[in-house]
Amino acid sequence: MEPNEGGATPGETPIETAIQQYLDSVEAGNSRKNFASTLATWRAWLREERGVTGLEDLDVLDCRRYARHLKKQARDGDLKASTATTYYAYVRAFLTFCVADELLDTNPAKAKRATDELPEDLGDADRQFWREKERRAIMRYVDERVDHSLDEKADVSRNRAFRDRAIVFLLGLSGVRGAEVFAEPSDDKRDGITWGDVQLDSGAVRVLGKSREYEYAQLPQRAATALERYRTVLDPPTDEWPVFPSSHAPSKYRAVREQLTCEGVSDDEIETILERSDIETVLREHEVIPPALSTNGARNLMKRLCDDADLDVDGDYLKPHGARRGLGHELYASGHAELAQSALRHASIETTHESYSDIQAAETAKQVDDLLGE
Repeated sequence: MEPNEGGATPGETPIETAIQQYLDSVEAGNSRKNFASTLATWRAWLREERGVTGLEDLDVLDCRRYARHLKKQARDGDLKASTATTYYAYVRAFLTFCVADELLDTNPAKAKRATDELPEDLGDADRQFWREKERRAIMRYVDERVDHSLDEKADVSRNRAFRDRAIVFLLGLSGVRGAEVFAEPSDDKRDGITWGDVQLDSGAVRVLGKSREYEYAQLPQRAATALERYRTVLDPPTDEWPVFPSSHAPSKYRAVREQLTCEGVSDDEIETILERSDIETVLREHEVIPPALSTNGARNLMKRLCDDADLDVDGDYLKPHGARRGLGHELYASGHAELAQSALRHASIETTHESYSDIQAAETAKQVDDLLGE
């Protein structure tokens, strides 16, 4: 049977419809906003990863896989464990509403074999962050890599060297989240920043923030310069071009086929176009927007860079989200709590204080030692 407007088959309740009914029942504006953001991301993940669009098709295994997805994000440093469990709680609350509204018989998110997959929340004491020494080391390495690429004839090698430096400098100095600048496949709203989002002269980059509202992240001069030099090498044909295009060839070919089809080009014509020229030429000549580097691709890139630079971070690598934490840690520890709040775009100074309570504790211990003496 043909799917209806929400993607579900006739007779089923589209998850999108049920979510809207739930949001309409929530009175508190801030709560509605938080629920809407989380449930939109969850719905996109269900569709992309599980093929589920109808509420009646949702089962315990889907919820278990979602919990595992959140656990992986927490392990990769993209989410706090506490945030991951909060996101799952929002989904569980929505499904409880569906049971009360007789849209479901039982709540699959409450099953123990689903919740067993959630990350253990230990206060995120083991969260990784880029220390100053590590940040300087990786930035120095990508700088040297660019210098070496200038002696080579291969454009791809040079382009990648400039791209990788721009990524490291942007992560290390701006305080952006990985999901704000790279594509997140499970969220159709997060498709990576474009050159139209980057304001090199004013030192800002427009991102879809954690609240799912567009906001501006600060762009220090060194990061802006790295991006500007990378743009010169990349030479994007339009401002809609992603700042960090994917290197995944199948994704580029898929983009060509999908976008040219939408423009009315026949399948035979598309294949002829692809046979006559290399994929990069086709993208530019036919103004096809390539897909952006994904969050997972960015993590793999940082792994490779750390390996190549012989940079061992306690047996791990410098994770993209660790750059944000490291920047905040360094600013906060230097006595600039308000600057850390502004750089990280925290809604309140209390959030910043909570994020770096370890520094507060250490400073308190020092003051106690100074007062009490030996």
